[in-house]
Amino acid sequence: MKKIAGLLFVIMIATSACASVPPEVIGLPAGMSMINTPTSIAKIEATKRAAANHLPPLNATWQIQYASEMDYTLKVDIYNLNLFETDAVVIAQLHERGIFVICHFSAGSFEDWRPDAKNFLPSILGKKIVGWNGKTWLDIRQIEVLKPIMTARLDIAAQNKCDGVDPDNIDGYTRDTGFPLSYNDQLAYNISIATLAHERGLSIGLKNDLEQIPDLISYFDWALNEECFSNGKCDLLLPFTQAGKPVFVIEYELAPEKFCSQANGMNFNALQKKRDLDSFRFSCR
Repeated sequence: MKKIAGLLFVIMIATSACASVPPEVIGLPAGMSMINTPTSIAKIEATKRAAANHLPPLNATWQIQYASEMDYTLKVDIYNLNLFETDAVVIAQLHERGIFVICHFSAGSFEDWRPDAKNFLPSILGKKIVGWNGKTWLDIRQIEVLKPIMTARLDIAAQNKCDGVDPDNIDGYTRDTGFPLSYNDQLAYNISIATLAHERGLSIGLKNDLEQIPDLISYFDWALNEECFSNGKCDLLLPFTQAGKPVFVIEYELAPEKFCSQANGMNFNALQKKRDLDSFRFSCR
C-alpha cells in the first residue's frame, strides 16, 4: 500500500508540473494554449458537438462556383459558394431543396475589395499573392489582431445559415508570405479558426495544408484540396476518409480520365473545374 501511495504522489506531482509548463517548451508556439488539459478538451468536444448537425455527407455530388453568372439549379448534395457574395435568401432556397451549403472566405490572405478590408492593419499585410490581383498574405502569427475580423466573418456565415465554411490560404507557412511563419504558427492559427467555427455551429474544412493533416484532422470536419492528383499527394488525404470524414478534390489541368477512377477508388468527391471557378464542372461521381 505504501508503494501505491508513493506512486500516486509522484503522478500527482508530475501532472501538476506538466500543467505549468509553458506551451513553447513542449513544442507549441508561444501564445498557444495547452490543448490537452481537461478543460480545453471538454470545450473542444462541446464545440464539435455543436457543429455535428452540420456535417457534409461522406459521399456527395457537389458544385463550387465563385465566378460568372451563378447557376443554383444543379441537382447536387453540396454547393460551395462565396461568403460575401451569396445572399441569405439563396442559402435558404438551397436548404429547401436539401442542399448543404459551404461558405468560402479567405482566412490567410487580405483581399482589398472585401467590405471589411478597412479592418486589416498595414502591419499584418505581407507579400502579394502571385497571380491574384488585390490579394496579400497575412501575418497569421498575430492571432489576437486577426481574431475579431475572422470572428465577424464567421458570424456572417452563422447568421446567413451556412452549414459549413471553407477558409482559404491557411497554408501560408509553406509560402513566400513576407513573414517567417513556422509550422507551429500555422497550427495555432488554423486551430483557432476551427474552434471559432465550431463555437458557431459551423462545420469547417481543411483547405490544402496537406503536411499538417496528422496534427489538424481532429479539429477539422472535412478536407478540400486542389490538384492533389496533379501533385501526387492524394495519399496524404486518406486519414480523413479513414476517420469517416469527406474529402473534396478539384483538378484544373488533368483530364477526368486521368484522375476520376482513382478518386472514386479512394472515396474522394472529385471535380474537374476551371481555375476561375465558374459554372463549368465535370463530376467524377
